[in-house]
Amino acid sequence: EATLDLAERRRIRSAIRELQRQELERDEETLASKRFRPERSSHRQDNKENWPQSQHLEEEQQAALAALSEQLEAITSVEELTKLLRAAGEYEERKLIRAAIRKLRAEEIE
Repeated sequence: EATLDLAERRRIRSAIRELQRQELERDEETLASKRFRPERSSHRQDNKENWPQSQHLEEEQQAALAALSEQLEAITSVEELTKLLRAAGEYEERKLIRAAIRKLRAEEIE
């Protein structure tokens, strides 16, 4: 609402400035607490605890990718590779299949 009283306008502006100042202080406190969180050290500890399991999973994935790579070498049809590409779920699998498709197409062009 509009008011014609200048003193009331000053009080309103002062109250608005005070609210803005308080909001800025809260935001700064939030940022400061996020900057100095000790969670990162505990996260590293979690990684140490899970490292053998994650290393085992990574080794299994590497073995599966090696087997897939050998399988792709035997395939000579772009259509078969395209079917495999559509069925593949993992990024690394799709990456290998796309490379095999590019290789076959390059051989066809030569």
